[in-house]
Amino acid sequence: MRIGVVATGGPMSRDVVAPVRAIAAAIDPAIRIDFHEQCFAAHGHFAGTDQARADAFVEVANNGDYDALWFGRGGYGTCRVAEGALARLGADARAKTYLGYSDAGYLLAGLYKAGFSVAHGPMPGDVLARGAEPVARALRWLARREADCVEPSLATGAKAAAFNMIVFSQLLGTALEPDLAGHVLMLEEVEEHMYRIDRTMFHITGNASVRRAAGIRLGRCAPIPPNDPDFGESEEDVVRYWCERSGVPYLGRADIGHDANNKVVPFGGR
Repeated sequence: MRIGVVATGGPMSRDVVAPVRAIAAAIDPAIRIDFHEQCFAAHGHFAGTDQARADAFVEVANNGDYDALWFGRGGYGTCRVAEGALARLGADARAKTYLGYSDAGYLLAGLYKAGFSVAHGPMPGDVLARGAEPVARALRWLARREADCVEPSLATGAKAAAFNMIVFSQLLGTALEPDLAGHVLMLEEVEEHMYRIDRTMFHITGNASVRRAAGIRLGRCAPIPPNDPDFGESEEDVVRYWCERSGVPYLGRADIGHDANNKVVPFGGR
């Protein structure tokens, strides 16, 4: 299996390369991981200019030698390149799997809307902050589709999609928004105050298309910075509140988040 890595948001450290390749070799020596040089570029906040990030994504996506495109890390920036990059994809781009989470959600959404195979799950950059476990999980799923890598509620066969909460809120109403009617929508967040989680859930559940979803599952939101004064409700309280107000079923927790236990969520089902 050959996997191409690009960074459509923030830049990556070269310190990621050796440990990720070592993890891959331990799983299957036949896995080859190519990090596009663009991953290590820097242009202000971003991993290279908008043009460079878009070009790298399109180059790897349209290369028929790759079986998967793996987003290298999150950070902000994918929304600046997503719509234009998607318009440049050809037939070879449809023959691969796309895996990532966090800021990559903008492209996951647009790809899924266009009928591509995508999944929310760990990225190479996780190896520095979260260790080998999530990276190995992602590779075992990419190479072998191992069932224990997948978010456990999907064992029911439900159609699903997963996003960072604020990323999903921001893409609603744009050209990237996919049709999630009948899907279980899984949402996770990290380092956002409770009032922002509350405000984001107002926007998400107020969207007519979200009200056609089968329901919402809440992933992890930790760490949550302290509110002053204390917000008085937990993230689950808030999600339950907005689900009840909007008529969207609250389905419980999801085993996803910005942490080592982040499970893979293939969009549309297993």
